[in-house]
Parts: sequence; C-alpha cells; structure tokens
Amino acid sequence: MNATLTKVKSGKGTFARGIHPPERKTLAQDAAVEALATPQQVVLPLLQHLGAPCESLVAPKQEVAMGQMVAKATGFVSAPIHASVKGVVGTGGVTTLPNGRHVKTVVIAAAPEQPLAGRALWDDVYGGDWPLRQLPRLEPGQIVQAIQDAGLVGMGGAAFPTHVKLTRNEKRPVDTLLVNGCECEPYLTADYRLMVEAPRPIVAGAILAARAAGARDIQVAIEDNKPAAVEALREAVEGTGVQVRVLKTKYPQGGERQVVPAVLGREVPTGGLPLDVGVVVMNVATVAAVARALLRGKPLTHRIVSVTGGGIRTPRNLLAPIGASYQSLIDACGGLTDDAARVISGGPIMGFALGELDVPVTKGTSGVTVLTHEEVRRSAETPCVRCGRCVEVCPLDLVPTRIALAARNKDWDLARRYHMQACCECGCCGYICPARVPLVQLIRMGKVQMGKE
Repeated sequence: MNATLTKVKSGKGTFARGIHPPERKTLAQDAAVEALATPQQVVLPLLQHLGAPCESLVAPKQEVAMGQMVAKATGFVSAPIHASVKGVVGTGGVTTLPNGRHVKTVVIAAAPEQPLAGRALWDDVYGGDWPLRQLPRLEPGQIVQAIQDAGLVGMGGAAFPTHVKLTRNEKRPVDTLLVNGCECEPYLTADYRLMVEAPRPIVAGAILAARAAGARDIQVAIEDNKPAAVEALREAVEGTGVQVRVLKTKYPQGGERQVVPAVLGREVPTGGLPLDVGVVVMNVATVAAVARALLRGKPLTHRIVSVTGGGIRTPRNLLAPIGASYQSLIDACGGLTDDAARVISGGPIMGFALGELDVPVTKGTSGVTVLTHEEVRRSAETPCVRCGRCVEVCPLDLVPTRIALAARNKDWDLARRYHMQACCECGCCGYICPARVPLVQLIRMGKVQMGKE
C-alpha cells in the first residue's frame, strides 16, 4: 500500500470528469419497499457472481426449505446458492443472463404455504432490532466464514464474492471500509429505500465487515440528492464511530475508482483495486446482508429491486426472492405501458437490454428499468468527429474512442496500449458522444473477444 496516499484524510466530495444525466429517481423514490408475492417458481442460475460457477446439490422432486443450500461453491472465488422459497426441485435447465451468458439452473416450484411472506418477510430480512453497541465479539475468520457460507456477493452489480474481498491480506492491509450508498445510476432507488427504511442493519453489517477486514475507519458515502437517506444514516450511526460523508451528485460517483478519491482523496491505480490504497468498498445492501448472515444466521435469499421507468405503470421497489422472473416483477407493478419500448436489467446507462422477460433475478440485480419509445429514440451513428468529448468526461482518464476503434478492428495490441481492460463501462462516453458511436458496446464486446484470442 502507498503510505503517502493513506495519509490523506479526506477527499473533495467528488471526482474528476463525469457527467450529469437526468436523474429521474422521483418515479420510485417515495415508494416504500413491498414484498413481492411468492412466484409459482424460482429459477436459480448456478453462476450469480464473478468466479467459478456452482455445482447443484439437489435432485428433481426433492423438497427444499427456504434458505437451504442448493448449490455449492466450486472454488475460493465463488459463492454458494440457497433456496429463496420453500418448494420442490424441478428439472434443471439453462437460462440466459442479461449479459448474454448461458448458465445452468436449479428450478424450484414454490409450495402453496411459505414460512415467510409479506411484512413477516421484510421483518426477517431487514426489520426488527439490530444491536449496534453489543455486537458479538467474533474473530475475523469467523465473520468471513459466515459470509462465505451465506453466499454473499456484491449487491451493487459487480457480484464479487464478499468473503474474498474481506479476507485479510498481510501484504495489502486495510485501514478504511467505505460503504457505498451513492446509487448514481439514473432511475434506480433500491439502495435509497434500504437506507431510508432500514439503516441499522447497514451500520451493524459495516461494523462487522470492518472487523473482518481489519479496517479502523468506517465511512458511508451518500450523494447529496438523497437527504432523507443521509438523515436516516446519521441518526443510525450516532455513537458508533461510523461517519457519513455527503458527496456531490455526479455520475458515476458510485464506481469504486470514483468514490474512493471523492471520500478519501486516494487515487486507485490504473488496473488496480481499492485494496491497493488500503480501502475496501462495499455496497449498502451487501453490508446489510452481512448483518443478517452474522446476527440472524440467514443466507442471501432476497434482495430489493427497483422496477421503474416511464414504461412501467406503477413504479415500485420490491423485496424479491432470488430467482423470480423479471416478468413477475413487472406484473406486480401493473405491467408495461402502451408506449414501453425497452426493458433493461439495471439502469439505462450501464444496464443490459432484455430480449425476453422470462429472465431470473440474481444476487446482483438492482433494478429493472423500462424506457418508452420517446426515451430510446436516438439519431443514427455517424463517423467520429474527433471532438474529444468522450475523453473529457471519462472518469478514468482513458481515450474511449481509440479503445472502441481498436475493439471494432480487433487490434488487441492497440486496445492493450490504451488500457481497454481498465474501462469500467460506466457509459459516460456513449452518453456524451454527438456521433452516437456505441462506444461502451464496442468496448464490452472487445473485452470478451480479446479474452478468447
């Protein structure tokens, strides 16, 4: 770790470059979280995280309980999967994830009577009492093991196995746990509602995660367009030593390489990780899941999903079982409007457009955004005019147009020279491009193709 960087106490509350797209969070930000009615079945992909896929532990016609492990991890960078409903295992199959990857599944037909539903489900996952000053004195290894057993992954979208992130590395010690509540993607409000309605499990989980990682300092980062969340967290952290930092609203403030300098004034090196500057970054939903795993002994089976956009009749925030279909979430929100044009897994900038709705919610699903024809209308692509706007807004100081051109021409030497793998695919370049060059899509495809050659 760079000792000079760790001496910096505070950042400026923002980062260099970036963009200010319309937020459009008002559609769902005032909609309190509701528990989705138990679907008839859940489809659990055996790969819901970065790393190795899981291996099924169950057979067709086997009865399973809610929370029972149904697939085991097959490597250190992997995370087991648990049944999100009580039911009977069906015939496994293959599903296509929003990113286009085909993965095997465990299918569970839900029993008519479930142990938890409605308000009781919310209380079990996020409600009730969460002690903040009398947390169990667990050793770091015990905390990491419990997190691993519970199948926790990053719930902000990256889905990196949490136990790997919190395992101590003597060569790269950690001094700060940074809890990410920025949720900078337009439309999405799942993290916001969690911070407003259940701040205490966030704080409890952060304290436990910091103990596992060896971090002395805990800071919660929230953008200044979320005053209700700031107020709720400030009240919850009182007397705990946890600090709440209010950052300037800008996209992509929630990216690891943006939020670290904004809060701490430390620059994560190109191609590096926050760990290189003594920081572990965790999403607010992830640390809340840590609290549930450690204090209630429950695995990751449910998560909050925003279902929003101009193409949704009644935008809502739903507490959904992992494996529920996007169709069931949309139906719970009154269905699509007549002018709905595009359904996106995630937000409109970094998300993936869906070709069908029979796609399961995974641990990393934070939202479903449905855009109207007017919102997706765009002009045709024209040749790059070399205006440099993509360079001006890139938060990683890359040259997106050069990288995209290299990817389009499969010039992998040029792509490496311009650090294609360092691109976080935030979409700032594509948003600002006057020529409407699909920069992010080209870079995304380039990464996949380069990895195969």
